[in-house]
Amino acid sequence: MTARFVRLAEKERAAVPFTIDGRPAQALDGDTLLVALLNVTDHVSRSAFDGTHAGFCLMGACQDCWVWTENGERLRACTTRVSAGLRVRTSPRAWP
Repeated sequence: MTARFVRLAEKERAAVPFTIDGRPAQALDGDTLLVALLNVTDHVSRSAFDGTHAGFCLMGACQDCWVWTENGERLRACTTRVSAGLRVRTSPRAWP
């Protein structure tokens, strides 16, 4: 997957390990899930209607950046900070 964002500054912050859909990933301390996901992949989640990439506003208004924790808790990627060990999935369906 191609990253949608490219980090240009603040690269010296501490790395924070987390997991996306069962795959290891890293964010930087202070990153939101939205920034972390788009630094690793080209989408945050998929539309519940047709499976295409969901749109998002990047400011907490559109409600399209929902992701889920391993235990099913729903999180807004744009307003949730990454924490070490966080396990998120981009679909509400169970992991294989």
